Amino acid sequence: MADIIYDVAIIGSGPAGYTAAIRGAQLGLKVALIEKTNVLGGTCLHVGCIPTKALLFNAELWDHLKHAEEYGIAGVDGRSLNWEAVQKRKDAIVTKHTKGLEFLMKKHKITVISGYGRLTGGAKDGVHTIALDSAGAEGTPGEVKARNVILATGSDAKTMLGLAPDDRILTNIEILAISQVPKSLIVIGAGAVGVEFASIFRSFGTEITMVEFLPRIMPPEDEDISKELARLYKKRGIDVNTNAKVEKIEKTETGVKVTWTVANGKSVEKEAEKVLVAVGRSPRTENVGIEKTKIELDRGFVKVDGAQETAEPGIYAIGDIVAGLPQLAHVGSMSGIVAVTKIAGKAFRSVRRDRIPAATYSEPQIGSVGLTEAQAKEKGYDVKVGKFPFAGNSKATIVGSHDGFVKIVSDAKYGEILGVHILGPQATELIAEAVAVMDLEGTVDELMFTIHAHPTLSESMLDAYASVYGMGINA
Repeated sequence: MADIIYDVAIIGSGPAGYTAAIRGAQLGLKVALIEKTNVLGGTCLHVGCIPTKALLFNAELWDHLKHAEEYGIAGVDGRSLNWEAVQKRKDAIVTKHTKGLEFLMKKHKITVISGYGRLTGGAKDGVHTIALDSAGAEGTPGEVKARNVILATGSDAKTMLGLAPDDRILTNIEILAISQVPKSLIVIGAGAVGVEFASIFRSFGTEITMVEFLPRIMPPEDEDISKELARLYKKRGIDVNTNAKVEKIEKTETGVKVTWTVANGKSVEKEAEKVLVAVGRSPRTENVGIEKTKIELDRGFVKVDGAQETAEPGIYAIGDIVAGLPQLAHVGSMSGIVAVTKIAGKAFRSVRRDRIPAATYSEPQIGSVGLTEAQAKEKGYDVKVGKFPFAGNSKATIVGSHDGFVKIVSDAKYGEILGVHILGPQATELIAEAVAVMDLEGTVDELMFTIHAHPTLSESMLDAYASVYGMGINA
């Protein structure tokens, strides 16, 4: 195996890495996929996107059962939550898709190599050498040679105040494995991870406190989305604290105490059974040999060009380690497709930052793409906004979920759609329409005459487009 020269060797098997491997094989490349653990799929599949969304679906069902009588379902007053069964189902979903990845690697004749890969420098005679620390698999080579290398090493959850995660101070990894639903939980950080776990455990009855350093929750979203989500979370009984700087996290006899200061300097203390630290993720770019190459870093993130290639010829970077791109699984997957398509010598399109959908699976859900209203104004657009509430959508009433709205940010001069922001039922699915429309340069005038089936949640999009001109039918 050591004598084989691959067309591309990929370090890391998360969504970015395994997608790049499969597309590379489809394009006729000889591909090696290097993974340091004994399973494929990375953070997203094992301790991120997939298990979290499995729990969110359970939470959604549990919330519906609270209103069973309204739906004509009797006899569920004595319902109880079997947390062990919830965890078992979550784990079964992860196992199923892990096996699916193993099958896909065999199907596409991708060589999977177990071990920790490190760069050794630039190419010599057009060939890169990756040093390999064996993960224990018999026959694992000491090095892998390839004409091109893709770094897809992913990211780790940040901690704070020098604290290491344990059974009370949790990151996304530990909270997914807890043995029972906590009675109380303090969530530090109100980005996507924080609001999703707050939503899950509030549904299951946990007392939730959210502590966010910035002035609003979900800071990257349109301000109207943040404001309404905060209102709805407070309505659900979640204690939302913004402009709050965490000063201290201390273990107590029964849990953890968090101390934070607010804008006026006042100190606030609160104790809970557990604390979730959800303050972002750090790129895994240390100890992978970057210092032996010409690769340039920006605060630990790798700089790349439009083809995902670094300053070191023949070495590419994709996924969570890339500077300037959001740390989202679907961004990693597409950046991997771009990289291997370039390596294969085929035509490709670079990842556009303003065409990346964001999806947050809280209750209610958030889906967004493009510019917020504030960003559009900052860029000098003459902005025209349309907003349609789900309260006016028949299907939202049918499914018993009519909080939220669809907001269209458009350019008044040409009707160009600059951004779409959705808070409400199935927002993470509805946002796909907006991405396609914006990618195809659709205008408000065109979308106002695009027929949407009735009754569907997607009709809210039609009403939102029309609302830009004050002509939403159901508004």
